[in-house]
Amino acid sequence: MTVLLAFDTAGERMTVALAAGERRWARSASGGSKASAALVPAIMGLLAEAGLGLADLDAIAFGRGPGAFTGLRTACSVAQGLALGAGKPVLPIDSLLVVAEAARAGAATFRAWATIDARMNQIYAAEYRFADGRWTTLVAPILVNCVELARRWGEAPPEAVAGDALLAFAGRLDTGQSLRFPEARADAASLLALAQHAWRDGVGVDAAEALPLYVRDKVAQTTRERDAARAAAATTP
Repeated sequence: MTVLLAFDTAGERMTVALAAGERRWARSASGGSKASAALVPAIMGLLAEAGLGLADLDAIAFGRGPGAFTGLRTACSVAQGLALGAGKPVLPIDSLLVVAEAARAGAATFRAWATIDARMNQIYAAEYRFADGRWTTLVAPILVNCVELARRWGEAPPEAVAGDALLAFAGRLDTGQSLRFPEARADAASLLALAQHAWRDGVGVDAAEALPLYVRDKVAQTTRERDAARAAAATTP
């Protein structure tokens, strides 16, 4: 029986999930900066509910990003700490891929851009394809604005678009005739499904090698940069 713990704190919601064979447990709460205080208690509570301990785990999966910096650091450090203490491998999973998996909803073939509101008038985005029982990354996670994403989609129209950027940039993000999944999020079922695929594919790494995927290399803006961003937003259709 394979036992996997998985969690994602990259977005607005913190998701913690546990699978032991066919049994499932899950919890969710506010993510981002609040996850730093809530994640470990949620994990230990879930393990207690299942009657399991860290020693019973086969691996620990975490959403590596991109997403909120504090959330990514929290997820990564907790995954590393638990894995080091229990001697378990870590399964880093793209948080955008979890969004794509949620939108797939069991479809045998699926191709979609996953999007997450990155704040500061920007979007985290990546394109994935699911076929023959596995996901392939077509466009690795990037940080873009609406204009750049529209240019890309104008050259190669997406088959589907998923994620909360569809809501955050409603009216500004033209998806053409593509299928839309604005409610797709990093949920427990999708996170566990990807963790199980990663485990079967043997992509586990040592805790020390588990790193966040930031994509954005700068968080703070100068006053001039904030003014420029606001001016650009005001002139963007």
